[in-house]
Order: sequence, then structure tokens, then C-alpha cells
Amino acid sequence: MMKKWLIFILKSIGVLIIAIGVFLAVVFIVNMISNKSDQGKIQPYGQLVPVDGKNMNVTIQGKGEETVVLLTGYGTAAPALDFKPLVEELSPFYKVVVIEPFGYGLSDVTEKERSTENIVSEIHEALHKLNIDRYILMGHSIAGIYGLDYVNKYQNEVSAFVGIDSSVPTQGGMDVEFPIERFKLLKKSGFSRLLMKIAADPYAALPFDDKTKEQMRMLALKNMYNPSTLNEMEHIYPNFKAAQKLKFPKNLPIIFFIQSNNTGVEGWIPLHEEQVKDSVHGKVMKFEGGHYLHHTRSKEIVENFRRFMQEIK
Repeated sequence: MMKKWLIFILKSIGVLIIAIGVFLAVVFIVNMISNKSDQGKIQPYGQLVPVDGKNMNVTIQGKGEETVVLLTGYGTAAPALDFKPLVEELSPFYKVVVIEPFGYGLSDVTEKERSTENIVSEIHEALHKLNIDRYILMGHSIAGIYGLDYVNKYQNEVSAFVGIDSSVPTQGGMDVEFPIERFKLLKKSGFSRLLMKIAADPYAALPFDDKTKEQMRMLALKNMYNPSTLNEMEHIYPNFKAAQKLKFPKNLPIIFFIQSNNTGVEGWIPLHEEQVKDSVHGKVMKFEGGHYLHHTRSKEIVENFRRFMQEIK
């Protein structure tokens, strides 16, 4: 009797192992087929600019005399599409340039370290190649860190800085150790696609048409946990730490549009007020909304930004 039970248990374990193996194989194969299928469905937009031997995707809209350069937050799969509501509000008045850094949108990935120094240098090279040498820098989230370095390096080119719920070097919680190897495994195995499929759709409630949402989903799967964004993730803490020794130039006009209800970062509003306290023209404006304020508050952002720029002239 004992022997029969042992055989039954061993057979059950064997069946379970085979079932798990088949499941893993199916997830992997479906992901490979889906990746190939998505490649043919992703529609090109913008223009490719040669930067450091790679191609960086850039979109340009509007014909205003002044230029606004938009810089994305970390992990935004398709910056040019994500910024659409903001671009639509800005483009009647400005020439609007959206940079998709390496690893984002339709840009190439790169083997270069994702240090602030390299990211800033690449963005500047792209603008230089496009003969854009005077502009307002407008950045979301972690672009507050890269932008801080940028405006100090290229003071003669940047006429103002606009932060959209932008990161601050001294904010807490940035010394986290991320499970990079686990993310690589999720990407390689196809489980990142499976998890995204069964999770709530992050794009469902966004103010985009269905076609744009579908493009964003495919680009999210394409770019999720790619070598460039994972390397950037590893550099988050060092990049924040390096930025702590920098301040915005005193005479550079600065306006921040930030969440009024951010409970995730202690002292979110005072941190931004501290950044502008020594500025000749510095302002902090608070809005109800999520971290991606430009999804829901683009109209108010542009109205207040234009008013601010007129007041300081």
C-alpha cells in the first residue's frame, strides 16, 4: 500500500513538473511570437537623429518663435506619445521638441552607462544636430535631476526651466536596491508580457484615442526592462546623489507644476520651494492630480506657464 502511494506521489510530482515546464515554454513562445508581431504593428513617428553612433528619435511640432524641449520621466515607454496632451496645448504658441532618450520610444538602446553626464550629453548632441541652440527646457519626474545638470552645463542655451512634478535631488527613498536580475529574467522569459496582460490596463483611463493607446502598449512591452532602462535604474541613486551638489542658476526663470497631494514623498512641496527660493524668477504651482500631471492638467500648465513667461519679460 505504501509503495502504491509513493508511486502515485512521484507520478503526481512528475506531471506537475511537466505541466510547469509546458506552461513556461508556452509563455516564452507566445512572447517571442507576440514580439515579432508587435514589431510589424508599431508605427513610426518623428525623425531619427544620429547621436554617438546610434539613432535617437525626436518629434517636432508647432512653428512658434520660441522652442520648448520636453524631457521624459523614467520608464515612460513612448515619451512623444505620452506628451501628446501637452504638445497639443503648447504647439499653437511654440516649436515643441520631444526627445526620446536611448531605450525609450523608437530610439535605439545603448551600451553606454546611464549616468546623468551621458544622458545630458546625448540630449544636447541631438539638439545640436537639429540646429536648436536656444530653448526652454520642460521636464517630467526624473528630468528634474537631468535638467538640473543640463541647465548648469548649457546656461547660454536654456532660457527657462519648467518642472512637471519633477524630482528633487534631496527627496527621500532613492537609495533603494532594485532586483535588476529578476527584471531581466521577467523580460527574457516572457513573464513581463503575461503580468502586463493580467494586470489592470494602465492606459485605459488616459486621455488618448484607442489607436495611440495600442501603440503605447506595444512600445511599453518593447522597451520594458531593456538594457538601457535597467542600467538607468541602477544609476538612479548615484545620479540623485551627484545632483545634490548642484543648484539652479540664480537668474534662470524656473516654474514647477507639482502635485498638491503627493503622499509618497515626504515634504514634496517644501522640497520644490527650497529649489526656487534663491531664484530671481522662481515659482511653485500646485495641482490636484497624479504624478503624470500633463495627462490631466496640460491646459492649466500651459496657461500658467505662458503667463509666467510674459510676467518676467
